[in-house]
This record gives sequence, C-alpha cells and structure tokens, in this order.
Amino acid sequence: MIPAESFLTESLRRSPYGGAAARILAAAVNAVDPAEAVRRQVRRDGERLFVAGRAYDLAAFRRVCLLGLGKAAVPMAAALADLLGERLTAGLAVTKHAAGQGGTERLTIVEGDHPVPGRRSLEAGERAAAFLAALGPDDLLFCLISGGGSALAAAPAAGVSLEDLQALTQALLACGARIDEINALRRRLDRLKGGGMVKLANGARIVSLILSDVVGSPLEAIASGPTAPDPTTRAEALAILSRHGLQRRVFPSLLHVLRSSPETPKPGDPLFERVQNVLIGSNLTAAQAALSQAEAEGFHPYLLRADLQGEASQAGFELATLLRQAWRTGDPVPPPACLVAGGETTVTLRGGGRGGRNTELALAAVTELAGFPGALLVTLATDGEDGPTDAAGAVVTGETFRRAAALGLHPVEHLERNDSYSFFAALGDLLKPGPTGTNVNDLVFLFTLPGS
Repeated sequence: MIPAESFLTESLRRSPYGGAAARILAAAVNAVDPAEAVRRQVRRDGERLFVAGRAYDLAAFRRVCLLGLGKAAVPMAAALADLLGERLTAGLAVTKHAAGQGGTERLTIVEGDHPVPGRRSLEAGERAAAFLAALGPDDLLFCLISGGGSALAAAPAAGVSLEDLQALTQALLACGARIDEINALRRRLDRLKGGGMVKLANGARIVSLILSDVVGSPLEAIASGPTAPDPTTRAEALAILSRHGLQRRVFPSLLHVLRSSPETPKPGDPLFERVQNVLIGSNLTAAQAALSQAEAEGFHPYLLRADLQGEASQAGFELATLLRQAWRTGDPVPPPACLVAGGETTVTLRGGGRGGRNTELALAAVTELAGFPGALLVTLATDGEDGPTDAAGAVVTGETFRRAAALGLHPVEHLERNDSYSFFAALGDLLKPGPTGTNVNDLVFLFTLPGS
C-alpha cells in the first residue's frame, strides 16, 4: 500500500487541505493494487479455482503455469501464486522494476525496457515465447496482463528488427499518437501481441487477468492484446501512419511487413474458444475510490470524465478554466469540491526539455490559475512515473505563478520547450511517490477550496 505522505509536495504541505488531498491520491492508487485486484476475482476451494464465476478443476490439468507481463506483473503473479500454492508448476513475470521483488523456485522475474523496447525487452520476449511453446492442450495457463507490457517484452515478427520497433515507437511517442494507435501497429509486428500468446500456447486453456491502462479498456489495446482478438484491420493500421505523417519515417522493411503479413485473428475466431479474458481493474476503479475518499474528507465529489485524451497542454488549459468556473459558480458542485478526470493525454514534442504528459498538463494550467484563490490542481500518473521521469505528476495552486516568477521561471517558456519537470522541480511541487506497482492511466484532481 502506498502511504499518503509519499504524495506530499511543497504546496500540499503549506495547504490546510494538503493532507486530505494526499489521502485522496493514495486512495486512488491503492484501490487498484494489483494483488488485491487478483484476489477479488480469483477464489480457491480445494481443487477448484473460481475465476469471475467460472470454475476450473486444477487436478484435471497436466501443468498449471502463469505468465505475467507488464508493470504490475510481479504483485499480480505473487497473489496468484499464493492462491495456486502447490498446484503452480512454473511462472515467469516480465516487468519494469524487478529490484526488491525476488522470485521463487517456481516464479522467475525478468526486466524489460520501457517505454521504448530494448535488448532486455527482446530477451524477455524470447523467454516468454519459449515458455509458451512448452505448453499443450492439457495445460492451464494464467496470463497476468498490465500496462507497459507492449514495450517490456518484444518478439518481433519475421522481417522486423528491434531497431524497427524502436524507431517506430519513438516516432509515435514524439508525434503525440495515442496508446491505442501505437498498439494497433504493434499487434502486426510482434508475435506475442494481437492474440499472439494464444497462438504460441499450443491449445492450452488460458485465463487472462487484465489490469487496464487504456481509456475505455478495449482488451486488444492493453499491452497490445496478447490474449485478445484484434478488431482492427491492416488498412486501419496503415492509416495511423498516414494520419501522423510517418510513412516516410518508417523503415521500408517494417512497411513491407505491415502491408504483406497475414491479418491478425478477429473476434469470433476459434483460436479464442479456450480463453477467458477478465478485466480486474481500470482507471474508473481508481477514480471512484478517490471520489469516495474525497467525500469522507468533507469534499463534494464529482466525476468529470474517465476518457480524457488529446494534447496535454490543451487539456491543462481547459481543466484550469473549468476549475476557475467551478469555484465561482459552484457548478457542478459547490466548494469544497473534488472533481476528478481520468484518462491519458499525449504530448507532441517541440523542445528538448524534460517531462511527461502529467507535468505538462499541470504546467499548462499555471497561467490560468495565477492569483486565483481556492484553486488546487493535481495530476497523477498512477504508476508513479510520468514519461521518462521519476515524477508522477505535479501540483498547481493560485500561488504557483508568483512563486515561479520569483525564481525567474516562466511557464510559457518552459511549456514551449516541453520542460515541465524542471519547472516544478524548482518549486518542490513534483509528486514523487516512487513506482507504485500498478498502472491504470492518469488522474487529474481539481479542488475548489473554501475560505479564499
């Protein structure tokens, strides 16, 4: 469990409502604790295992194995291993941070690279493919899927190199492509993705427990859908490159594979008859927990939306404008209020600064909230890592602009060079809870405070 104190920043420590805000953030993250999410869906009674209403006789299988993939792979695997006990034959978990998460005789933990796949991702992908290849129709496989899995394990399709995948990923991230767009392309370029793990498992019975990090939780987009059918077509995947002007920036070998490889398996394909996919947690789960805690803290809770997307800077401007209006009018709920928006924005890189989508969203709100009393905006990446940084987000108040100006910092200049991390680091207002072990997208908290 993540303690509330780990979310405190300079501004939250100064605010009489800072402690309450920190407890609300902690409630959101802890509500999607991966181990607890597994335990809510899986129950064992003797030799029978019940998963989301479906029963499995453990004694009827030759081997019972688990394969975890994603930032939450280790706690999910550990929780399931405890439930399976002596029935677990072997397990493999591929994650981002393995330090301090020692494996066991039956559970091996390996690290991959994220957000751009690297050599460790290739090695992890090869191990996962070999693990799956050893299975057969008499085996039961539990797949534990969470965000980050697409990059952490890579098994490139024939004709695709690691360099191809890296170049494509970097180009898509830089141009502000959504994660569902990125993963639509990945599903056609990697043997593990787009139902690929089902293909490689040689007819094994599969139960896939999935923690969503994608807006709307489409199963094919979470970690690129390793156990799910792919409803998108080759033409739609190629259209993504066209939409972002990337056709000429992609290696010819990669384009050839995209144009000539067989279609991915679609909904209704017999391949998935022995697969049970179960969604065990999402961004909405975290948002609802935050709102419950907000109400307990004395705030009027309100869910703005759980499908926040688009350019982070534009979203920051719009949410700051909404926050000002909410404080003035009491609409949609009167102060003190906690309004929550969930989703995942994107950043189009223009400069060489440091930051992520959550700190960039917060930075775009600074000018709009300047000198505005009773306003508090907090952004949070639920995995504890905003882009390639060690921050999870940032805190903005009506005093942020003035404090920054006193240090010679201007939010517009930092925004122009995508340098949100440096801006908030100087103010002591970066959220740094550390890696949380879970991942269900991002949350933005808008507080209207009384007495201002």
